[in-house]
Amino acid sequence: MKNLNSLRASAFSIAKNFRRARMHATVLLLAALLAAGCGVAEPPVADTNAFVLSDTMLQRIQLDTVVMKQVENVIHLYGRIAADENKLASVFAIMSGQVISVDAELGDRVKKGQTLAKIRSGDVAKMERKLIEAQSDREVAEKNLATKEELFSSKLLSERKLVEARYDLEKAKAQLQRMNEVFSIYTIEAGSRYVLRAPMDGYVIGKSITRDITLPEDHPEPVFTIAELNEVWVLADVYESDIARVKEGMDAQITTLSYPDKVFRGKVDRIFNVLDPRTRTMRIRITLPNEAVLPKPEMVAHVKLTFKKEEVLPAIPASAVVSDNSRHYVMMFKDRYNVTTREVVPAFTTGNITWLQEGLEPGEVIVSKNQLFLYDALNDR
Repeated sequence: MKNLNSLRASAFSIAKNFRRARMHATVLLLAALLAAGCGVAEPPVADTNAFVLSDTMLQRIQLDTVVMKQVENVIHLYGRIAADENKLASVFAIMSGQVISVDAELGDRVKKGQTLAKIRSGDVAKMERKLIEAQSDREVAEKNLATKEELFSSKLLSERKLVEARYDLEKAKAQLQRMNEVFSIYTIEAGSRYVLRAPMDGYVIGKSITRDITLPEDHPEPVFTIAELNEVWVLADVYESDIARVKEGMDAQITTLSYPDKVFRGKVDRIFNVLDPRTRTMRIRITLPNEAVLPKPEMVAHVKLTFKKEEVLPAIPASAVVSDNSRHYVMMFKDRYNVTTREVVPAFTTGNITWLQEGLEPGEVIVSKNQLFLYDALNDR
């Protein structure tokens, strides 16, 4: 009987404690609900596995905002550097003879009037005689015109005869001017020698003369070619499939094998609207400023022509795209606690800009520098 009473007392104590615990739990639940209703939130429990950007990494990354941008595309062409033909002069040996000295070499910078070569020729006397004849012809034409003007004023000569006299004088003056220009380039010296002089400032880009050779009469090729190179041409060939997209005024970027890290900029200023029947290409010309004289004639040039399409797509820096197993991703940034990976579908990449078909909306923020470290950290976990 005593044991039974003891068991009953224990059961009663357990029930009493259970009711007290349940009441306490109910009070805590009500307090929690009351606190939630009053806007007081419990502090979050720290997730030790959450990814958080450190202060050092925050300083190393770069953020960019997605923008809508008109799509640009590029046409790649190959061509060559050429001298501007409007700033180029050819020097011919107008008389046969033996070359006794050569004073300029390929690549030399020469000044107008500078000696290029000296040639001994038996034809020097002929040139001097032609100059004297040109001077005499002009004097005769001047006197003839003066006489006919007096006769015409006295009405003893027809107007047609007067016009003919004026024409003869103009022709004599032109011949004398031509001879004087010749003598400014080909100076006559004693000993039946004549001197070839540079007709302009520039660089010697062509030379086909050496000392002691004998030049034939009426030598058809120039012995020197001089060009000013502060502005050069880039002559490029456009394939038939790209002709419709090439326009005058298009921006052009040119690189050469000699200066692979330097980009020269110019514009398309001439389109030769004729196709080469052998290559099925059309030639274009780009004028290129060249004050430092880096691009030189006959260098091979790689040309990029940029043109815009009507299409407008989301655009981001090309450096922001991470490629992995033929798929493309960007790192989305909200704050240091919220960095995520998102897959995107690129449409075009031109230079340092990538346009996207899918994946991003304007205004979203992405990581465009050192994002590969973030990608590896998040996707290797």
